Amino acid sequence: MLDETWWTRAAAFHGHTCPGLAIGFKACEGAIAELGLDAARLPAVDEEIVCVTENDACGVDAVQVVLGCTYGKSNLIPRLRGKMAFSFFVRGTDRAVRLVFTARSGERSRDEFQSYILSTPYDQLYDVGLPSYGLPEPARLFASQECAACGESTAEYGLRVQEGALVCRDCYDAYAREGIW
Repeated sequence: MLDETWWTRAAAFHGHTCPGLAIGFKACEGAIAELGLDAARLPAVDEEIVCVTENDACGVDAVQVVLGCTYGKSNLIPRLRGKMAFSFFVRGTDRAVRLVFTARSGERSRDEFQSYILSTPYDQLYDVGLPSYGLPEPARLFASQECAACGESTAEYGLRVQEGALVCRDCYDAYAREGIW
């Protein structure tokens, strides 16, 4: 179990305490336990711990503070599905876990629900299983090209060919039957 110092740090980073932050905080506890992480060596310095989050809610801030998974280091990866679910991986190993939050607030107030989450063992709050996909690849560097329409420099993976020219996704006019990815 993480000590209160971690909760204080997460709350300071997030700006307030709330049940959502507590959900992410307890997901971190679950990841530490399930993956056999050494809490004394956290947060991660580089990309050794990876979190794929299925939401963009308050709890993601706790993951950044406690586990050191950040968007800038490319070890916090959004896979937005609208679910309170987090998958964690340890690079260089086959260790992985997916935690899906299942607790409900019921008749509890916001503060009561937050207290309930923080005082309940993670395995009573989450379905614990394995991700249905593998470890995402490490961050890569991409060459950039200028968008032929707006002139902004764009990494190659973000460019599309339109009428023979490379354009960014914002300028790309998708074929109506193609849909938007």
